[in-house]
Amino acid sequence: MFKKILIANRGEIAVRIIRACKEWGIQTVAVHSNVDKDSMHVRLADESVCIGSHQPSNSYLNIPAIMSAIELTNAEAVHPGYGFLSENSNFAKILEENKIKFIGPSSKHIKMMGDKIEAKKIAKKYGLPVIEGSEGGVSNLKEAKEISKKIGFPVLIKAAGGGGGKGMKIVNDEKNFDISFSSAKTEALKYFGNDVVYIEKFFLNPRHIEVQILSGKNRTVHLHERDCSVQRRHQKLIEETPSPVLNNEIRKDLFEKTVSMVNQIGYEGAGTVEFIYEDGKFYFLEMNTRVQVEHPVTEVVTGIDIIKEQIHIAFTGNTALSQNDIKPRGHAIECRINAEDPSKNFQPSPGTISLCHQPSGFRTRVDGSIYQGYKVTPYYDSMVCKLICQGRNRTEAIQRMLRSLDEFVIEGITTTIELHKKLLTHKKFIDSNFNVSWLDNEKII
Repeated sequence: MFKKILIANRGEIAVRIIRACKEWGIQTVAVHSNVDKDSMHVRLADESVCIGSHQPSNSYLNIPAIMSAIELTNAEAVHPGYGFLSENSNFAKILEENKIKFIGPSSKHIKMMGDKIEAKKIAKKYGLPVIEGSEGGVSNLKEAKEISKKIGFPVLIKAAGGGGGKGMKIVNDEKNFDISFSSAKTEALKYFGNDVVYIEKFFLNPRHIEVQILSGKNRTVHLHERDCSVQRRHQKLIEETPSPVLNNEIRKDLFEKTVSMVNQIGYEGAGTVEFIYEDGKFYFLEMNTRVQVEHPVTEVVTGIDIIKEQIHIAFTGNTALSQNDIKPRGHAIECRINAEDPSKNFQPSPGTISLCHQPSGFRTRVDGSIYQGYKVTPYYDSMVCKLICQGRNRTEAIQRMLRSLDEFVIEGITTTIELHKKLLTHKKFIDSNFNVSWLDNEKII
């Protein structure tokens, strides 16, 4: 097994990786920006290296600084977590060239699946249904309009090189197409350094379903699905497993097709294949070549530590799991707790946490890095922790989550805790009668 792993990330995911490493008996190196010197991941790691200022480009995205930290500490491997450099094929390639193990797929697979247009072609080639739209990137307005009229409005203009709702525009009719097309290209260039966009049919009542996979040279296994349909501005707020809207026949088809594709491309590591689901049919959306924020809901129902499995695959090349080892139990829900004010259009709420009491109890888990006195800065993602609850069924999982949210006290900053309480008691959530646009179209708080 690896002796020392450098964690090229911060916050709750860095803490999560350190915990997995400790259980493997692996030493850890935390890298941090100057404003993160007192962060929990720095406190828990065996070593720490400051790699730059608060701007991500100067620290967590600073490849030369991270490479220097690797050399300084003699780390053998790097775990990128999620976000930052986790899906940067250039970073993975540099590590490969320097004989440092990247705990994730090869740079080739990151590049292949990171390009959404290429990924769609691959998915189609290997038998996954894809959304009707352009065959590749569209470079000019005239071509984009013709494609949109052919597939029929509404359509979705999407950046080829990214996600998180950036470079994404819904267009309901031809009248607003010109502005939306131009705006999507501008955003895509700004956030991803690439202004290529493509066109897809827009679904009016979609659910967001994803399949967690672990894959080695020996085999690919799936860890069942997650339903991530409670979103605001294309960013997930609540995730659960199993999905309340799938039946066993659809599940079987979904899992078989997903595993087959991942196997055929020769993928190694953890990954998530995401789908749009509507009217009993699923369509390939994208593949994330990293661990997901929402991986804990899968962990608590399967009993499998996905981070430890990632490390095992990186070290041995194989997954230790067979499909028969994976037997989900019960229902799990995850609420992302963000330092945001939902009543002010989810405005970020940085500040110092003056009081912090985290919930506990039967089948209740908190993944986070906050503590009393911790300063939430405005420089990074607003998520401060995740609350995960499991029940024998969905009803019990909801009840346990509500009990746990009631116990959760975070003072000094505004959070989404009260919003989550309202969502979990809302008839639409209880009945699972919602789609990905629910919160964007209906004022809950």
